[in-house]
Amino acid sequence: MTATAVSLPEVTRVFARIGLLSFGGPAAQIGLMHKELVEDRPWLTERQFLSALSFCMLLPGPEAMQLATYSGWRIAGTLGGLIAGLLFVIPGAVLILALASLYAAFGPVPLVTALFLGIKATVIVIVIQALIKVSGKALKSTLAYAIAAAAFIAIFFFQIPFPLIILSAAAIGALFMQGTVPANPPPPVSTSGTLRTVALWAALWLIPLAALWLIAPDGLLTQVGLFFAKLAVVTFGGAYAVLAYMVQQVVADHGWLTTGQMMDALGLAETTPGPLILVTEFVGFMAGAQQGGWTLGVLAAIVTLWATFVPCFLWIFAGAPYIEWICAQPRLTGALNAITAAVVGVILNLSLWFALHVLFAEVTQSHLGPLTVWMPSLSSLSVPALVLSMLAAALLLWRKLDMLFVLPLTAVVSLGWHLALGGI
Repeated sequence: MTATAVSLPEVTRVFARIGLLSFGGPAAQIGLMHKELVEDRPWLTERQFLSALSFCMLLPGPEAMQLATYSGWRIAGTLGGLIAGLLFVIPGAVLILALASLYAAFGPVPLVTALFLGIKATVIVIVIQALIKVSGKALKSTLAYAIAAAAFIAIFFFQIPFPLIILSAAAIGALFMQGTVPANPPPPVSTSGTLRTVALWAALWLIPLAALWLIAPDGLLTQVGLFFAKLAVVTFGGAYAVLAYMVQQVVADHGWLTTGQMMDALGLAETTPGPLILVTEFVGFMAGAQQGGWTLGVLAAIVTLWATFVPCFLWIFAGAPYIEWICAQPRLTGALNAITAAVVGVILNLSLWFALHVLFAEVTQSHLGPLTVWMPSLSSLSVPALVLSMLAAALLLWRKLDMLFVLPLTAVVSLGWHLALGGI
């Protein structure tokens, strides 16, 4: 199906569905987009999807949101990219703002926590589905399997920085996984067009932040905007790499939130739709609300969203036209294929990390020399989470029911369980 064959209302409908169902962080979101855009509709080919995924993993910021933006751009041009990117973010952003407002007023709400436990338990199964599907498409050779395994071991057990893993995979792929030159090479990309795109989106991103700085150089909104703008540029390796950097800065250096509040923020972001990096919105809101009340909190949240997500459109709209060209170069194609294989290992790392933290209340990190081991406390096993995950597995993997039905069902079951045990 060509881009012109897909209407904007249809693009809007599909990406609204993706935005509303994109629970569980990057791994589940990538699987959801693969199902909607490759399996259920012939909008993207397998090669286009995996090449774009590899490209997005090379960029700073949230890879799933960037993949959604690229997909919309590939299907329906710049307007399609804007629709896809915004719809991927807006539902979760609205929900995060509502929950952050409740949190600021009342602290953690047990009923909301119980409701989202069912969602988190289901997300474990969704992530497993995504891992199976993506690995089945990306791992086509023994070397690809070896790269995926090495990437998982490197990041999960040795905490090797993600960019180093990706660069190593790219070097191996360029040498040993060279692709073939397509019969019809893509048309050349206009350098002047690229420069105009960069200038436009850089201006849209930075001019509002510069205006804040001119108006109140020492104000909280300026500090928040500049911090998250820097975060958008320097954090490579996806959402979890961003979080690792942000926690240190927000808690220790700026003192905007406590460690406990950051853990609650991560829990909210893990259990709401949209990119995991929406945790930045919670941080911005709480920083503003604690200093100047709800209105300043909302303004800080808006500034945070602007500084965090506008550059994603810059990277994609400037870089997306080059993906087809990259795929026509044998060595670069090999590098992208190897990166895709490494991404499978990274998704497995995210999947295991997420499952451990949902199923167990206590998970400790131990170090044996250079080796890092995550050790769950067996006595802290959450029986409700385990039972709800088994229910989700039966419904999704065995009965093949739609996640649009299973997610609210497990959330209601979880809430009912909480109330039956006397919770409020």
